[in-house]
Amino acid sequence: MPDQQTIVLTGASDGIGAAAARQLAGRGHRVVVVGRSPEKTAAVAEEIGAPFHVADFADLAQVRALAEELTAYPRIDVLANNAGGIFTRQTTVDGFEKTFQVNHLAPFLLTRLLMDRLVEAGAKVIQTSSVGHRAFGRIDLDDLDNSRDWNANKAYGDAKLANVLFTKELHRRYADQGLAAAAFHPGGIATNFANDTSSVMRFAYHTPIRHLMTSVDKGGSRLVWLAEGTPGQTWRSGEYYERNRPGKVNPQVKDEALARGLWERSEEMLGL
Repeated sequence: MPDQQTIVLTGASDGIGAAAARQLAGRGHRVVVVGRSPEKTAAVAEEIGAPFHVADFADLAQVRALAEELTAYPRIDVLANNAGGIFTRQTTVDGFEKTFQVNHLAPFLLTRLLMDRLVEAGAKVIQTSSVGHRAFGRIDLDDLDNSRDWNANKAYGDAKLANVLFTKELHRRYADQGLAAAAFHPGGIATNFANDTSSVMRFAYHTPIRHLMTSVDKGGSRLVWLAEGTPGQTWRSGEYYERNRPGKVNPQVKDEALARGLWERSEEMLGL
């Protein structure tokens, strides 16, 4: 049995987040369940005997409130930024494109607000990305909302590419202070993913093809593998993983100036 860790897990009310929460709790960890739906989040938390918090990442005021609530925990060993999705074209109450905000800006903000606590614990920060970052992503720092040429796949690909670039930059900035970061693709998971979009991905996730996909438990186990792993031994900080192995990345991931620029631009957008 691994040493007990306190693991904050967002997007934990359903899908691979809920599966990972159950697995981690079953292995003796203290899981802090975070979700958007009060009912679903409370149900998962009650099932595993865990505390829970509710926050909608389409509202950054709720993300800031969540960060404040999480500072009540004496230690955070793992922050798993798992909340995300692909959406129709929408502008949030904060004025940002919804897919970009929910998948990148919100977890970026949460991580930044918790940074002192994370560094203090020598924590692991895990980003749930997607192979879609490679297939659809091409980030333009001057058009992060894709206002010039929006489509659902590119918006999602860019956001998931941002997750990997954020992981790279987290490693560059904080590895020497003991923080470790990794991004991963959970697999094509049979969940309600892509329900709120016109993307072609909706076809795969909402037709009989879904039965050929990876189970939520398998997808959740890939998050668990990173959460329980030892950076430098089990996995390398700053890297992107598929099936618990280093995965092929979008060429933009290797652009260090882009990773720095995305970090700085994200801070500007969030007023940090």
